[in-house]
Amino acid sequence: MNRWDVLVEVSPRAEIADPAGTTIERALAALGFAGVSGVRVGKAIRMEVAAADASEARSVTEQMCDRLLANPVIEDARIELRAAVPDRSP
Repeated sequence: MNRWDVLVEVSPRAEIADPAGTTIERALAALGFAGVSGVRVGKAIRMEVAAADASEARSVTEQMCDRLLANPVIEDARIELRAAVPDRSP
């Protein structure tokens, strides 16, 4: 069994209003940061997942997203798997 470093990025779907993103975009412009647009605010979740291979790690993480980490009606979840870390437990 390997331990996979997993990053899940959850963000509002493109068609969903993002008031936090709009507020940040306006504030950046007011602070003199011109040319910033399309600001979207989400969350990043980092974890280690024990799984035999990348396919299993992705499948388990997708289940976590569907059941808890993201609301599939209004949010998209992007999963990134990083290099497997060998399990060193006895």
